[in-house]
Amino acid sequence: MFKQFFPDDYQSSTYKIPFEQLYQDGYRGIIFDIDNTLVPHGAPADKRAKELFEMLRKIGFSSCLLSNNQEKRVNLFNKEIQTFAIYDAHKPSIKNYKKAMELMGTNKNNTIFIGDQLFTDVWGAKRAGIRNILVQPIHPKEEIQIVFKRYLEKIVLHFYKKQLKIR
Repeated sequence: MFKQFFPDDYQSSTYKIPFEQLYQDGYRGIIFDIDNTLVPHGAPADKRAKELFEMLRKIGFSSCLLSNNQEKRVNLFNKEIQTFAIYDAHKPSIKNYKKAMELMGTNKNNTIFIGDQLFTDVWGAKRAGIRNILVQPIHPKEEIQIVFKRYLEKIVLHFYKKQLKIR
């Protein structure tokens, strides 16, 4: 019933993902959500985010930010990151997941999506055929519409974790 929303992987933080291993496994492009995936909601790129994107470039990854936020917000974050970026993405619509892959020169077989929300980030990536990693939100402060979705996400994650224990 909830499997369409189950992530392919679930990590405690974007910053704990083994990116070198993903590259060795053949992945070449990473699409990121911004808020609560890379920084707290509304925050500019911090030292940790800047270092992450520098490391990804050194490894050989292409990257793209894919956000439902408006241009001003995305540009604020991307000012010092300087990667591909798509704002007002309408996730979970797959149109801009495909656009991100075009920008990076990757395809659904060598691209990964990383985000903190099941019903936009993960579901959109799954619909686009892209491997995805759900990360725990960085900070509890969120917009009201996201707070409501988090209650539903807890139910889905309960069944996701239950399924993992069965395997």
